[in-house]
Amino acid sequence: MSNAVQRARPDISEMGRNTYDLLVIGGGATGAGVALDAASRGLKTAMVERDDFAAGTSSRSTKLIHGGVRYLEKAIKQFDRTQFNLVRDALKERSVLLKIAPHLARPLPLVTPLYEWIQVPYFMTGLKIYEWLAGSSNLAPSRYVDAKTALDRFPMLKPDGLRAGVIYYDGQFDDARMNVALATTAADQGADILNHASVEALMHENGKVAGATILDHETGQRAHVKARAVINATGPFADAIRRMDDPDIEPMLTASSGIHIVLDQRFSPPDTGLLIPETEDGRVLFLLPWLGQTLVGTTDNEARIEPHPQPTEDDIEYVLRHIRQYFSLPVERSDVKSAWSGLRPLVSDPNASDTAGLSRDHVIHISDQGLITIAGGKWTTYRKMALDTVDQAIQQAGLSASDSQTEHLALTGGAEYEAFNAGRLQEAYGFDSDTAHHLNTAYGDQAKHVADLARDENLSDRIAPDLPNLLAEVVHAVRSEYACSTTDVLARRTRVAFLDRDAALQALETVHNLVRLELGWDDERAARDIQEARAYLG
Repeated sequence: MSNAVQRARPDISEMGRNTYDLLVIGGGATGAGVALDAASRGLKTAMVERDDFAAGTSSRSTKLIHGGVRYLEKAIKQFDRTQFNLVRDALKERSVLLKIAPHLARPLPLVTPLYEWIQVPYFMTGLKIYEWLAGSSNLAPSRYVDAKTALDRFPMLKPDGLRAGVIYYDGQFDDARMNVALATTAADQGADILNHASVEALMHENGKVAGATILDHETGQRAHVKARAVINATGPFADAIRRMDDPDIEPMLTASSGIHIVLDQRFSPPDTGLLIPETEDGRVLFLLPWLGQTLVGTTDNEARIEPHPQPTEDDIEYVLRHIRQYFSLPVERSDVKSAWSGLRPLVSDPNASDTAGLSRDHVIHISDQGLITIAGGKWTTYRKMALDTVDQAIQQAGLSASDSQTEHLALTGGAEYEAFNAGRLQEAYGFDSDTAHHLNTAYGDQAKHVADLARDENLSDRIAPDLPNLLAEVVHAVRSEYACSTTDVLARRTRVAFLDRDAALQALETVHNLVRLELGWDDERAARDIQEARAYLG
């Protein structure tokens, strides 16, 4: 039998009997990062998330760990030292993330096609500055390539008028699985981690925030959870929590929406991405190999803050139109296997005319009542954001803690992932090569536990015929990764819903039945789960 760590959701009543050093509201990249930083410093930490880890913005990124080539361009044009520093810090964090989660993150070369000679010195100069800012953590030298080499690296490009290209390197990762790794690592460091639990109200004592009333949606129980400091890390919804603290507070966030589409793997080579440097309205577009498919995005439009934003057909057509401008390979709406929209929280700048000009930098705000809000930022810098936030909380609440440990703390699966490489998994368990590769890169050194489940509990069938995921991953997700629903499994533990909507629909009943059996649901709870999953998949 598998000896994987089995993690049970904490009991909300027990949480109500504790007083925590930190209560973190929000379980996305930032909240989970804060919980991990705090717990690994020895602080008694709780984190609550109203939906699932990475249910919102944190599962809907472009899957790049980057310093921000676009932000560097802005820094150069405006000679903005702040932007230079942001890029430099992000490049350092890129290096850290590749080190602490080597199974989930890896370097990826990206080609930028150039159709005018004047673009060559412009892009090469910018990329050399990018490398200089990265310093010793630079992944590989950028280089100029001729048109033939650019086409060899990315054969789908239109050759007409192509003059040259440049190749540079950034990091790529699986955002939702990274988020789950942050949450499970925080739990292993001693934090109480509770998803599907919402904050109904903030508690105040002597005019200061002292905790929150929390409803556990899985049990229907609620409790008053006390804490010496409360961290609001709810992304686009941060202002809603701030209004619980002060109904008259001025908003500090706006949001933009970014949509991504997924195409078949034939639309990208397996080991090279493409950066389209400027769309018709001045944005950038990426085409990336991702989990055996092709990921394309993103748009950047003003958006209303809502729990479940949906991609519009206009947005999907916008992305397809730009692919057609650069591709010799025909691409149609019917080629889109999946599409999703995510909200990006942006710290407001009243002088900015559109959301592309708003800051992705993070801001820490402390209210008069002591509520600490961390807002803005991006996935690449989640760790720096968490460190800064916990430092503020320690200072404000007078807590005693060690220095941050997270620069060198391997995330779940990352400590010995090479010991369970694809070749060894194939040899020991007889998996197909794509499944063995998937297990290694999704679970790292935890792949053995999934493989043992597949063998010992007869769960070696695939979730979907054309995807490498196994039914064993469903059980592992419930027992070891806090999955509480079919949607948790299909969307964020296995990524099937993000890769192929039709495949997810076909697998729905099978996955649901396994989740139901593991969690012991009655008919009413089971009916609600499958209804929610169908609604999620549209």
